[in-house]
Amino acid sequence: MADSSNIIFEDRFTVETVDKDGKKFDRVSRITAPSHNLQMSLTLDLANELYPLQEGEVFTLAIARTLVPEELVNENDDEGSENGEKSKKIKRELWRSENMGLGEDYDYVMFGKIYKFDDSAQGDNQTTAYFSFGGLLMALRGSYRHLASVVVGENVYLLMRK
Repeated sequence: MADSSNIIFEDRFTVETVDKDGKKFDRVSRITAPSHNLQMSLTLDLANELYPLQEGEVFTLAIARTLVPEELVNENDDEGSENGEKSKKIKRELWRSENMGLGEDYDYVMFGKIYKFDDSAQGDNQTTAYFSFGGLLMALRGSYRHLASVVVGENVYLLMRK
């Protein structure tokens, strides 16, 4: 896991299948991938023209609350409404600046929302968190301990790099 409190999940995955049930959409692929360190399983829809992945490829996936570096947020979150407003503006305007924060370290970034958390699946201590990134869906399944920071309704960024 990452040290930053902005990152709520991070691990390396190996692509196991691409479009296992057949291709449903022209520009979208559904991958399945087990994680290396945390015994998690991932099902993810991604724009295959922007970020193509093949079976056997290894990638890092991170889920973050914000792309703004933690030190920049803390520096501007001091007391007082003026500094609080400055922090909100930094978060809102990050995409316009030359420094893209966490996004600079990754190849593929999506913004979305955690919409469901399901504990009813088989297996002890197993849970699934469901995410939507503008219609591209993701299911992350594994031990509830690794998904403890996941909160339904929270906006998040998905970051990937090979």
